[in-house]
Amino acid sequence: MTVTALQARYGETAPALNLPELPLLDAMLSHRSVRHFVRDALPAHTLETLVAAAQSAPTSSNLQTWSVIAVESQERREQLANLVGPQKHLAAAPLVLVFLADLSRIERLAALQERSAVGLHYLDTFLMGVIDAALAAQNAVVAAEAMGLGTVYVGGMRNQPEAVAKVLGTPKNVFPVFGLVVGHPDPAKPAAVKPRLPQSAVLHREQYQVPADQTQEIGGYNDALRQFMRTHGMREMDWSAQVVERLGSPEALTGRHRLYEALRNAGFSYPDIDSSTEG
Repeated sequence: MTVTALQARYGETAPALNLPELPLLDAMLSHRSVRHFVRDALPAHTLETLVAAAQSAPTSSNLQTWSVIAVESQERREQLANLVGPQKHLAAAPLVLVFLADLSRIERLAALQERSAVGLHYLDTFLMGVIDAALAAQNAVVAAEAMGLGTVYVGGMRNQPEAVAKVLGTPKNVFPVFGLVVGHPDPAKPAAVKPRLPQSAVLHREQYQVPADQTQEIGGYNDALRQFMRTHGMREMDWSAQVVERLGSPEALTGRHRLYEALRNAGFSYPDIDSSTEG
């Protein structure tokens, strides 16, 4: 199965690996984003199981600078679905997990001890919260897929972060990093494994190597992705053009170009950045 999974992920550029048959590895290689769900309820204690898996992920210095909000009510899921897209699958699946960079908990602990936590207000600490949240969420994804469930990340939580924060009731120094939709995949609309860049494009040994022939940096990936799009009835476009278009202007960021402003509105402050831009 591992060889088949590698071929599904990489196509003709699949590395020839002599690997043992490991069900967990097969599951990870076979990951796909699910955007069509049936409305069936999740098994009992699914939420608590996913959170347990999430909390088992590494966390920098054991600071645990993340939290998660489980959104299960139909009304609130529909509100979020409209804010991030709209993306209908948020309203269709029974559970949306919103992962947060959460510095407010440590701030409250410092206040109880009548101490200052100045380090909360430096960029690296916010970055730590984002990384912690991402590691935790990926553990939840692996656990959900092991339970036969489907998932999809929703970066659109950052399109209108103030509005999302209002729906979720988050306090100062808490920021919605992304959502994770969890539910039973619709068997009538199965998701497919999307091909990835060849390993030669992302794997560097010892030091970063800029390719001598940059026209060949991504190999035949444009063709591979075009074939995937054609097979699944998607608008065909070269990946190399798609990614540049997606980042080609502030407007293309769909609201995320104002992240710094949104962070300030959420109570975050960065003396390390502000002092460097004064004058």
